[in-house]
Amino acid sequence: MIEGREFPFFDTDRARKTRGDFVLAEMRRAIVELRLRPGDQLSEAEIARQFGVSRQPVREAFIKLAQARLLSVRPQRGTLVRFISKQDVENAHFVREAIEVAAVRKAALKADEAAISELRELVAKLSTVPTKDHAKFMQLDEAFHEAVARSGGTGHAWHILEGLKSQLDRVRFLAIDEVTSASAIVAEHSAIIDAIADRSPQLAEDRMRAHMAEILVSLPRLVQAHSDLFSD
Repeated sequence: MIEGREFPFFDTDRARKTRGDFVLAEMRRAIVELRLRPGDQLSEAEIARQFGVSRQPVREAFIKLAQARLLSVRPQRGTLVRFISKQDVENAHFVREAIEVAAVRKAALKADEAAISELRELVAKLSTVPTKDHAKFMQLDEAFHEAVARSGGTGHAWHILEGLKSQLDRVRFLAIDEVTSASAIVAEHSAIIDAIADRSPQLAEDRMRAHMAEILVSLPRLVQAHSDLFSD
């Protein structure tokens, strides 16, 4: 458990239905959204109690989250939420850029009108998210990038990427409105869609690359402002 407080983070009713996958997804989301913060100590037994499940799915979630470098599992000493590694963020960004720039190029070549309409609907929803609801904004932002990949037939690549970018996602969540305004992100998404709709793969690539580059430009500022969250 996190010493001195309960877990107000999880929808435990749904957890009873889907068990392991749900436990993993909810724990990852809580870490990415910084509700479980770097340095927090976790108890397998306490989390199992909160979810209403046995310890086995929690143990499995711990292992997978450790592989994603979100947890540090220390035998006989407890499990901690890992601090954010600047190097891990930079490496994850490198992989994400390679995949998403290639994906948006394919989208510009292959996306049909239905896919483009879906992208515009997602951006319209994104533009109406309340200012402080960063969790909802992040969820819709993720849905947009996944939809871009699907529109070009590379949805499977997106799902592979999901498991590799957890450290980066914590920084992306931290950056919303702090270094990058939500309105700017919406405008960048709209520009990407316009390039896809115009069947301009090079412009779509350029706009996606510029959209994604901002997080690395902002990273030193975030490290300085939130030194308690970073390990290096």
